[in-house]
Parts: sequence; C-alpha cells; structure tokens
Amino acid sequence: MPTLADIGEDNLIRRLMRGVKLDGDVIAGAGDDCAVVRSTKNEHTLLKTDALVQDVHFTLETPPKLIGRKAIARVVSDFAAMGGTPRHAMITLVAPPSMQVEFLTEIYRGMRAIAKQYGINIVGGETSRGLVLMLSVSMSGTVPSKRWLSRSEGKAGDILLVTGRLGGSIKGKHLKFEPRLEEGRWLSENAHPHAIMDISDGLAKDLPRLALASGTHYQVNVASLPCNPGCTFDQAWGDGEDYELLLAVNPRTLRSLMKKWHEAFPKLPLTIIGKLVPPGEGRPPDFESTGWDHFALSGDA
Repeated sequence: MPTLADIGEDNLIRRLMRGVKLDGDVIAGAGDDCAVVRSTKNEHTLLKTDALVQDVHFTLETPPKLIGRKAIARVVSDFAAMGGTPRHAMITLVAPPSMQVEFLTEIYRGMRAIAKQYGINIVGGETSRGLVLMLSVSMSGTVPSKRWLSRSEGKAGDILLVTGRLGGSIKGKHLKFEPRLEEGRWLSENAHPHAIMDISDGLAKDLPRLALASGTHYQVNVASLPCNPGCTFDQAWGDGEDYELLLAVNPRTLRSLMKKWHEAFPKLPLTIIGKLVPPGEGRPPDFESTGWDHFALSGDA
C-alpha cells in the first residue's frame, strides 16, 4: 500500500478530490491558490485555508510573534496570487496541554499585528488539544469578477518571470516576508498574466504545478534565477518558502510590462527565468520527484 511519502502532496489531493461534485457557484475549486466562488456581478469570493505545524514550518525556539505573523502571511500570499483582497480570518489552534499560555498569547499578538496591517478581521476560530502546536488559518476575501488570476491559463510561448529574489529563506525570510499583495493586484489591473501563483514550495515544485495546470511543459535557465545574497542557483531553485510571485505572460506584452513594473515597483526586481513550451518540449511537469513538504527546518532538504 502506498504511503503519503510515496505519492506526494499533489497526487494525494487529486485522489481525495476524485468524485467531489461542485455546483455552479464554484468557479475554481481545488488546484489553485484560492477557491473562487460566485458572489455578485462585479465581485467573486476567494476562500483559502492553510496550516502551520510545529517542527515542519517552525520550532518552539521560533519567536512566537513571528509564528503568528507567518500563519497569516502565508494565506495573504495566496490571495496575492489571485489578485484579490483578504478580509476575514478564522483560526484553529491545536496545542499540547503543557504549552505555556504566554507563548500562545504572543502568537496571537503576531497574528493581530499583521492582520491589522492588511485590513483583515480575525472573526473567531476553534481550539483543540493535540500532541504538537498547530495553527490553521481559514480566510475569505474578494476579487473583481473580471480580473481574478489563475495558474491554469498559461500558453506555450508565454514568458516566465518571478518577483524579488529566491533562496535561503530558512535564514529568516520565511518568518518575515512581505506578501506581494499590492503587486498581485497591480498585475491583475495592468498585465493580467495568463498564469500566476505564489512560490511557497519552491520553483522546483511550483513551476511544474503551474505548467501542469496550464497543460504545458517548461524551459528554465537556472543561471538566470535571481538569488538572495549568499545563495546558489540550486538554492534559488529548490529551497522554497520564498513567497514571491511566479507568472507567465504573453511575450508581446513583455516590454510594456517591464517598463510599467519598474515605474510602479522600482526596488523590486521582476526577472525573466524561462518560458512555457508545448507538450513534448522542455521539461514536463513531474510530481514523482517532488516529494511531500520539502522545507525542512533541520536543513536536511
């Protein structure tokens, strides 16, 4: 019998969702950064949930305010990839009975601070006893009905770009990153990329996901990856938890996009890293080698 480690996260999700039926209100279900549900003529509702688990995404030596900050910021990053605006959050807290109350209080201080920064209401949640500390954040928000972004509309020939710099997140960025929310909304208004997603699991995992959703293969010039100081191209490719945006755009709009981007965000790089290509060319999406949750705090991955 296969285990989770054998099949990987993406194959598990496909198996679990097999046979799930959705009604006409659901525009996009599992497989994108957020689910998209009809709301009004001009606006759709975005839904997202995400979990932060002790010894996977943080340790008990991590400052608790930064644990809370990361729990909210990860979900905001998914809204950025849809061109949306997060509005309301519910928190599920699972903790061992031996956990110090002050540690948990500090986690919530971190969550409240970043929620205030992005105009998010923490409207409730749930608590439960468990063996390790875990935070699950469920969030809803909105996106203009004619401008929501997806990872599934990429076309062969599209140019691949990334925002910011990649690699070495374990040194601290995974706790202190700023979600590209403003940049995602700007892209939806000014460029509307064919495909876009946030880079949470690393390009080595997330680019194949985008290519699979778009029905394409891909080519990447690894030597062109924008690296954080002290990082190698391999780290930029595979480290993960970058929380930058990966996008695929029509090559005919590239020059205009780059000019307007540098005017709007002069301090944030937007770098060409490759392109989407037809099936049979370049690298195919390959989930057999991507594994489970690659970002190991022990540094073994």
